Amino acid sequence: MDDVFTVYKASQYCKVSPQTIINWIDSGYINAYKTPGGHRRISQKDLESFMKKQGIPIPDVVAEDTRIKILVVDDDPIIVESIVQALEEDEHDYEVISASDGFEAGLQVNHFKPNLLILDIMMPDIKGFEVCQKIKSSEETKNTKIIVLSAYLDDEKFDKMKKHGADACFSKPLPLSQLKTEVARLLGLKE
Repeated sequence: MDDVFTVYKASQYCKVSPQTIINWIDSGYINAYKTPGGHRRISQKDLESFMKKQGIPIPDVVAEDTRIKILVVDDDPIIVESIVQALEEDEHDYEVISASDGFEAGLQVNHFKPNLLILDIMMPDIKGFEVCQKIKSSEETKNTKIIVLSAYLDDEKFDKMKKHGADACFSKPLPLSQLKTEVARLLGLKE
């Protein structure tokens, strides 16, 4: 199966900045598609075809992306956009993707393997307790940190979420500066 690159991974592959990759996509030089969360993805075949035309050397191996991966799950596009933008602009250079429903979130957890999940549990197709429990009980994702956000939960329900695997629970709206601090704290980074 053809590998699919994020903008960051494609930039490492071509040894250019992520903005250069975005410019090439926007100018029509590289074929790409957008995920439902608005993130650009490029097939390895399309990227290498472009590289050959431009005389850009193709590396023997794909560099491993060492950035911290964060998945934001919320069905409100405005909230998702503000969280993603705040984290992408953070000094820690996170790779942030989003999912707008439980199905997409499940796919992204399996494929993207995030280090941290920011989860709105008041979505129609998500049972927050089950999501936390499933992530923490899987060998592959048991170390994933989970921040639960909700506008409707009380302390008793937050305690229940923590018993099922949530690392932190907050009421919405949570100031972005506080969210960034909490993300850094859970990941063991200095903020």
